[in-house]
Amino acid sequence: MKVFKYISQLIIVLAFVFMCTEATIPQSTTKTSNNNLNKTLDLHAMAIKYEEIVRNDLYTPLDVYNGDLTGYAADCPLCNGHLGCNGQNVLDKTTTYEDKDYGTVRIVASSRNLACGSIIQFDGNIINEEGMITAIVLDRGVLGTDIDLLVESEEFASKYIGRHLISYNILRFGYHR
Repeated sequence: MKVFKYISQLIIVLAFVFMCTEATIPQSTTKTSNNNLNKTLDLHAMAIKYEEIVRNDLYTPLDVYNGDLTGYAADCPLCNGHLGCNGQNVLDKTTTYEDKDYGTVRIVASSRNLACGSIIQFDGNIINEEGMITAIVLDRGVLGTDIDLLVESEEFASKYIGRHLISYNILRFGYHR
């Protein structure tokens, strides 16, 4: 009889413990997840990511223009020594500009086809320079898609640059891409 009473008390205690622990067990959810590595590709998201990578690549051409390349100096007969886009005085024979994205770049004049601050790149071998020249549009006074490269003197411009038909890449339109 004592054994029966002991077993019944044990059953009651175990039932009580089971009921207490049952209340604290979280209910299972019906959510499922797909851990399969062969998930469906979101091609739209991939295209957006690719465009972002291209935008972040500073040297990916946005467009290509053709035009004549000539040279000019700050003290040329029709020049006043100040750049048309930012007013910088270049009578001290300055021919470069420090751009926050592209570093030291050459200065060119363009028509209003290219906004001030546009970055272009062209083959510099035609004017006795090695490799590609990266330049910024900081001056005006040129027609169409022609480019005028700012150089030290008119003598240098006529002797080493002359007039060349070139293709040039647009790397940035204006100061902001």
